[in-house]
Amino acid sequence: MQDADNTFDTPLANLPKGEWLKKLAQISEEHGFFQPLGKRHFATFVEDEPTLLVTFETIQGIRSLSETAQPSGWEMVKGVGWSHLCIVSDGDTWFRDSRVYGYFDRLIDDGFFDAYENVIFYGAGPCAYAAAAFSVAAPGATVVAIQPQATLDPRVTEWDDRFTKMRRTDFNNRYGYAPDMLDAADHAYVLYDPAATLDAMHAALFTRPNVTKFRLRNMGTSIQTELLEMQVLLRILDKASAGKLTTTGFAKIFRARRDNRNYLRNVLAQVDARGRTKLATMLCEAVIKRGKAPYFARRLLQLKSDSGEDDVQQSNQ
Repeated sequence: MQDADNTFDTPLANLPKGEWLKKLAQISEEHGFFQPLGKRHFATFVEDEPTLLVTFETIQGIRSLSETAQPSGWEMVKGVGWSHLCIVSDGDTWFRDSRVYGYFDRLIDDGFFDAYENVIFYGAGPCAYAAAAFSVAAPGATVVAIQPQATLDPRVTEWDDRFTKMRRTDFNNRYGYAPDMLDAADHAYVLYDPAATLDAMHAALFTRPNVTKFRLRNMGTSIQTELLEMQVLLRILDKASAGKLTTTGFAKIFRARRDNRNYLRNVLAQVDARGRTKLATMLCEAVIKRGKAPYFARRLLQLKSDSGEDDVQQSNQ
């Protein structure tokens, strides 16, 4: 793709939704193509080198997660020379639409994925479900799925009460049960916080010989947002595409969490819940030493105050 940096640097923020969509289509057509897929979906493609990143995203996520209101895939592949196919939905649809199925059928028939040396499917939440489900279109692909749902078929996941409005949606026809669709993948990586019970239950359904699961404890339910903030998501995708995302390699990348305030607040909450006041004090002091941290400073003052009261109570016993 020519002038990749100029393409990815094009700001789309603060545009009304209609103008934003027109501008996005214009940029995509200049460097690849733009394909409407009914009322609630469309595809954008930006062509470059023979590694293809396929992301599934929502309009709302694109416009809120990115300062430039660009697909996150554009920002992730900027400077690395990957091609990028983005399937976008208006709202969370889990991409359960015959037009989307038909689109992937056409890509298969045209040999679209065969032109690339490496193909990586990526998504988070409902988009992670789609990344896993549609990866079957490119046998041998790599899949990175953050907090994926396996299915919303109530006969399988009636315990998940978060998406009850989707229970009438058919998850049993084409590209349906996401874990089964991974059988053709070279390898898949599922990222989730084991303390997020429903996410962990879905992750259990993805247990397969070619699936590696990474437990991101204390990262909560917005893992993609935190990984983007830590600027490690592209590193994870790059390692995965090269077949080098080992447990040790991931652990090294994930060390960046030590400077992530959301992670540190979650750790503090866990420590507080266990009554480990000394450890909580040490954690707050360590965070404060790294820079301004009002939340931890307030908690440290409270801990010191409570500690003084505890000392008085203990001396009277």
